[in-house]
Amino acid sequence: MQARMQHPIFVIPDAMEALKALSAACHDAGVPARTLELMNLRASQINGCGVCVVQHPRIAKKLGETDDRLFAVAAWREAPYFDDAERAALALTEAATRMSDRADPVPDAIWEEAARHYDEQALAALVISIASINVWNRLNVTTRQVAGQEW
Repeated sequence: MQARMQHPIFVIPDAMEALKALSAACHDAGVPARTLELMNLRASQINGCGVCVVQHPRIAKKLGETDDRLFAVAAWREAPYFDDAERAALALTEAATRMSDRADPVPDAIWEEAARHYDEQALAALVISIASINVWNRLNVTTRQVAGQEW
C-alpha cells in the first residue's frame, strides 16, 4: 500500500499545530487519558483508519492499558472490562462517529448517560476528542496513509 500523497499536516504545517492544540486542550478536562485512547481506538475502528488503529493502542499501552481491554474495545458492550463511565464515553463516541446511521444521531439516552458520569468540562472534552479523532481518521483514510509508518 502506498499513500496517495504526503500527509496533509505536512503539506499545511499549521494544520498539525491546530490539531495538536485541539487534542491537548482536552487532556486536562477531567477525562482519564486511557479513556480518551479507548475512544480514539473505537472511532478509528469504525472509520477503518489503520494508522490510528495501530497508533492508539500503542499510546494506551504506555498509559498502562491492558491487552484484554484493547482487544475488547470493538465489543465493549459484551466485554466485562469497562466501567460505566468508560461505557458511556464509548457509546457517545460511536453515536457521534456514526452520525448518518440514524435520524437522531446522538439520542438523549446516550447523552444523559455520559452526563451522569462527566461534568460539563469533561463532556466538552469528550465531544472535542471525538471530533478530533474523526478529523484524523478522515485525513488518514482519504489520503491512504499507511499504518505502522512513523512520520
